[in-house]
Amino acid sequence: MDQNDIREIRQFNRAVTQRIGVLQDSYLSRGRPLGEARLIFEIGEQGRYVSDLRASLGLDSAYMSRLLRSLEQQKLVTVEKSARDARARRAVLTPAGRKEFRAYDRLSDDLAASFLTPLDAARRSRLVAAMNEVRRLLDAARITIEAGPSSSNDAGWCLEQYFAELAVRFDDGFDPLAGKSVSAAEMTPPAGLFLLARLDGRPVGCAALLRLDDETAEIKRMWIAPEARGLGLARRMLDQLEAVALQWGFRRVRLDTNRALTEAQALYRRHGYIEIDRYNDNPYAHCWFEKALSARTGK
Repeated sequence: MDQNDIREIRQFNRAVTQRIGVLQDSYLSRGRPLGEARLIFEIGEQGRYVSDLRASLGLDSAYMSRLLRSLEQQKLVTVEKSARDARARRAVLTPAGRKEFRAYDRLSDDLAASFLTPLDAARRSRLVAAMNEVRRLLDAARITIEAGPSSSNDAGWCLEQYFAELAVRFDDGFDPLAGKSVSAAEMTPPAGLFLLARLDGRPVGCAALLRLDDETAEIKRMWIAPEARGLGLARRMLDQLEAVALQWGFRRVRLDTNRALTEAQALYRRHGYIEIDRYNDNPYAHCWFEKALSARTGK
């Protein structure tokens, strides 16, 4: 890791925390620190499950409980059991809490405007573009990829989104039962592998590795949520699947794709895949690709 890069990031962190008032006990002059203020904003006027809040904010259970308890004592939040699942807790703003939410929302707009007011139009555009780029890159760094069961709720949600998108994008629609079905067993070690990507605890992508024969593996079910596209996630999942395939002794990896998925074709070509003749009877496939694996693939 380049020490100059580390130094620049630390200087950036110091500048931002000072500018947005993180160091003050009373964030935006509302009488409470940033942690409590942020939690009020994240709960919002609709309320949210505590587990979702904890995942999205990256907080451990003990600290989340302390924050919620403090806001309850201030009569800004109530925590109640879910009507659907007694084990789940939902945080809801009280009328006083909703008033604080609206105050923070207004003051946050004022703070953001104070960043822009001293700048001319060109510098405003540069600042907003730079902030968007930083946010996107930080999102990319927070995405986790883990192997797990394709039968989980998050995996099922990803596959549903994947099939729905194909139905819209393919010229003749898409029926998951028309092509080769893939069972959960085929995506479970040692037969295969299913990867699930998450951003702040919520699913944003998936991909699977299947066995075709003793020397050949196949990549299937690769999908990235729109919010996570452009963050290098597809490349990361390809790298991980190829590394596993090499570790398991496969000599090559194959995949197919539809002619409508031009961005997927471009990705595979950039990643070293070459177009080959048809190797399966997938009715929705128009392009077939292969990549030879070597020790360099897993690096």
